[in-house]
Order: sequence, then structure tokens, then C-alpha cells
Amino acid sequence: MPLQAINKTFYKVADFISWQKAKNLRLAPQFQRRSVWKPGAKSFLIDTIVRGYPIPIIFIRDRRVNPDNFEPIREIVDGQQRLRTLISYVAPDLLEDYNPNRDHFFVKRNHNKELAGKDFSELTFEDKSAILNYEFSVHVLPSSMDDREIIQVFRRMNSTNYSLNKQELRNAHYYGEFKSAVYLLAEEQLQRWRTWKTFTDDDISRMIEVEHTAECIILIINGEISGKSSAKLDYAFREYDETFSGREEVEKRFRHVMDVIDNHFAAEMPGFIFFKKTLIYTFFAFMYEILFGLDQPTNKVLKLKQLTTDEVSKIKQVNERIRERAAPTPVLEATDRRTTNPKERKNLYEYLLKNVRHVKENK
Repeated sequence: MPLQAINKTFYKVADFISWQKAKNLRLAPQFQRRSVWKPGAKSFLIDTIVRGYPIPIIFIRDRRVNPDNFEPIREIVDGQQRLRTLISYVAPDLLEDYNPNRDHFFVKRNHNKELAGKDFSELTFEDKSAILNYEFSVHVLPSSMDDREIIQVFRRMNSTNYSLNKQELRNAHYYGEFKSAVYLLAEEQLQRWRTWKTFTDDDISRMIEVEHTAECIILIINGEISGKSSAKLDYAFREYDETFSGREEVEKRFRHVMDVIDNHFAAEMPGFIFFKKTLIYTFFAFMYEILFGLDQPTNKVLKLKQLTTDEVSKIKQVNERIRERAAPTPVLEATDRRTTNPKERKNLYEYLLKNVRHVKENK
């Protein structure tokens, strides 16, 4: 089938609703998966549409004409879960197999406070219009294209060697409170990650800075330094997906640590080694201990403190000592290696504390 036979166009949400009402839309052909989206994914989709952000292309195939209204049947080749989510939110009575236990959902507060907890009928005129007038990019496959050709198309689309890393898989699976907090904080620090040269553009495209932010949030919650652990990251995204108690306090503390680091040490670039991707977690943990204390529970509102002049000076001295290879061997080994295990992280953390904390204790 020549590429020219595919019609590339745009259709509004209202078009798909109208086709469903006229029984001209076929949502679940045999080669499509059944609806498996969780409420969080559905909520995220509605928020994405209201904000006018782009959504992946929808593929449909024109089929035989409906003899009752002389309109073609439009079969959803790829995008049925997106469209089913929209129909179940906007006009659930149009779904013959609608099941409230499976299909009903609300927009979550962490996605959109204005829409949270409201049915479509309760939205403002502006929000309703934003949803109904949202335009999908659609590729229309001709009716002459049979199932075997469609399967071939999708095999080719998915034949790339690109595989998702663990954070990208979490991104596809979770939509709740913890993910929202982590992604918000990581996005806020984007310019700093780049200025500090902590993460490359390729790192950022693969969500490495998001994973690092999640590690820092787990440190604040648990109050301890740990090695990089996929199991712990998975647990946090899962455990705090629905409810993230203390989220506001955690976000406040994270932002303050980042602000203090930037205010005092960004000017030391490029010679400040603690901005390295392999060291930034340990340095964040150290700074968090100095500014708040690792043992402070997140249900307690803490005052923001600043570094003293002596503390800043001592941190810079430690930085120079490591750069000049004058630090103890275990510390140098910890800074040379890919410091993602707890032993090396704690070696560096304790060295920093030993050379900085005593300044405060002697006052």
C-alpha cells in the first residue's frame, strides 16, 4: 500500500463523540487490546487535553458504510483507550458496555485542581469547550487495507531497538501524587541541571534527572542514605501514588536545599566536583543534613536555615582537597567510581560531615 493512500488530517473530540452517538465508531476491533487504563492515566489524559498539550496520533480505518445513515464506519486501529476514556468521561451513556466500576473516574487533584472531583456536566463552559474542541492528529487508513497489512504497519512501528529504561517505565505506569511531585520538582530545576552540567540533554530525554529527584525525595522521606535501588524507587512510586502525606513539606525542603546549593556553589563552576552526576545525590544528602537533619519527619514543618560563612568555606576546602587528590584514599575512590552503592555514598557523606559539621559544634 503506498504511503499516499493514508489521509493525514485532524478531528475534534466532538467528532468522535458524534460518530459514537450515530453508531459509526468501532472502538475495539479484534486486533486492539481491551481497555486497561487505570484512573490515574485517564485523569492525566483529560488534564492534557484541557491544557491543549499534544497527544500521540490516532489511527483509524474507514470501513463499510452504515446503511442506516449512509456514513462510513470508522474503526479505531490505535487510540481506543484514549477515545474510550474521553467518551466515558463526556458521554458515558454512549458506551453500550459502560461499567461504572471500571469506566467511571474523576480528574485527580494533583493533575488539575480546577477539574478535580467533577463530572463533565459540572465543568465550566470554557473547560467543556476545551475538551470538545480539542483536535487529534489522525491518520486515516483506507478501507482497502486489510488486517494483515495493519498488523504489519504496527510491527514496523514497534521494530525499533530503543528500549525503555526503568524510569521511563515508571512514567508510563504511574500518574499519582508521588510522580506529580517528582516531575514538578525535576522540571523546576531543569535550568540548574544544565548550568551545573549535572545531566546532559540525553540524560534529561531519558528521565535520568527525574530518577535522581525521586531518589532525593525518598531520602527526605526515609531519613537515610541508601544505594540506588530500583526496588525502592518502584515502591515509592507505588506506595505514594494515591496519597503522599507530607508532600508540601517535602517539596519545600527539596527546593530550599537546591536554592542554597545554587546560591553558594554555582559560581564555583566548572571546578565544583559535587555537581557531577555521580556525586550530586551524596552532596544533596549532606546539604539536607546540614540544613534540616536527616532524622526530621516530614509531618513536621521546619524553618528554613542558611549555611554559615564557615560552612561554605569548609565545603569549598573539601572540594579543593578532593580535586587535588589530597583526600583519604577511600574518599577519592568513592568520587572516582560510579557512586551508586551505599558504602561509597556514606564514605563521602561522612567525610563531608567530619570536615564541616565540627565548625558549627565549636561555636
